[in-house]
Amino acid sequence: MSASTPYQVKIPQERLDHFRQRLALTTFPDELDASGWDYGAPLADIKRLVKYWRESYDWRRQEEQINRLPQFVTEIPVDEFETLKIHYVHRKSDVNGAIPLLFVHGWPGSFVEVTKILEPLTQPSDRGPAFHVVAPSLPNFGFSEGTSKRGFGLAQYAEVCHKLMIRLGYDEYVTQGGDWGSHISRCIDKHHHGSCKATHLNMIVPSPPTLAGSPLLVLQHAVTPYTTQERAGLDRTQWFAREGRGYSAEQGTKPQTLGYALHDSPVGLLAWIYEKMHDWTDGYPWTDDEILTWVSIYAFSTAGPAASLRIYYEAVHAENHPPGSSAAATKPFARTEVKAYNPHVPLGCSLFPRDLDVPPLAWAQTLGRVVFAKAHDRGGHFAAYETPDLLVGDVREMFGKGGGAYGVVKGKDGYGGGSGASRL
Repeated sequence: MSASTPYQVKIPQERLDHFRQRLALTTFPDELDASGWDYGAPLADIKRLVKYWRESYDWRRQEEQINRLPQFVTEIPVDEFETLKIHYVHRKSDVNGAIPLLFVHGWPGSFVEVTKILEPLTQPSDRGPAFHVVAPSLPNFGFSEGTSKRGFGLAQYAEVCHKLMIRLGYDEYVTQGGDWGSHISRCIDKHHHGSCKATHLNMIVPSPPTLAGSPLLVLQHAVTPYTTQERAGLDRTQWFAREGRGYSAEQGTKPQTLGYALHDSPVGLLAWIYEKMHDWTDGYPWTDDEILTWVSIYAFSTAGPAASLRIYYEAVHAENHPPGSSAAATKPFARTEVKAYNPHVPLGCSLFPRDLDVPPLAWAQTLGRVVFAKAHDRGGHFAAYETPDLLVGDVREMFGKGGGAYGVVKGKDGYGGGSGASRL
């Protein structure tokens, strides 16, 4: 299968019936008095969600809504690994000269994060630029296949995304991502900057500026105190490092052990993901249907929920694979490299106060040539889903006329005409 074929999600009924039986057999732990969210997902919330999941939640209705998206699958060969069937959403704009944009999700998100920004990006109602939007299920996630070989790291995720864009005829494109989508975009910037012409990130993890690397930034912060917003962002970052990063340590060291629980127990999977949906957002009013659909996509994923954890291990252990393995034969991209300065690809950054890492916006200059930067006063980790208006506005401003990345893709400025040669 070298070409793309249309795809529709259709979970077998017997699998749904078995899933509901497992929900009916659930037993719950106790809970300390007045524990709230301090110890994790509250028992009352989980019981309510499980009852709804078992008795009233309609996956077929959610499946029908998902299947309104233009979905496809294609086979992508991965160097030193196998060929994988990759699922993706591809919404083309009617605007001639629309900008090809690759949207890259993370964990515990999925391709559904793109749903709220598809229409405004592909069919802008104002004078903003238009985009052709491609949103894959990453390998090991959603309805894409997973690898059977160890060492499938950030470089391989980037390779799959890049090859998908080339397969679709987009020799030049731009990217947008948060969470792992941010890291994968940075990897694309490094390895495929001949095609990737600009990147917009809604999560950045820069190192603090140093005298050796960024003396002007160090001097700026020495002379000018941090603003109230910047201090709040640093406090949020410290909170996450202290109280919220335990999941990452487990997934980055022993993902297989955790995988048994998430694969076998729907309620365990629910609690593990729901906690993040609560803690990582800015009071977003999740509906029970939204929560259960996000979790169900992991439960019914092609590779299974355990596979989605392995990206953490591979990123942490990118340079420690056995000689002769597939990973050892490739050029790894270590997680620490996302902090390295990249001069090749223009960078845009949007910060949201309830994200996981919220550094001062000026620190983005340690990552590359920043052409757009904005810090918002609302929003969290899942920007495309939680605050689509803000994210769409930032992307339009960055790539629109007068923006720092206007005209980066040759002949495609997003306004119904060509922009001529690339300006950046």
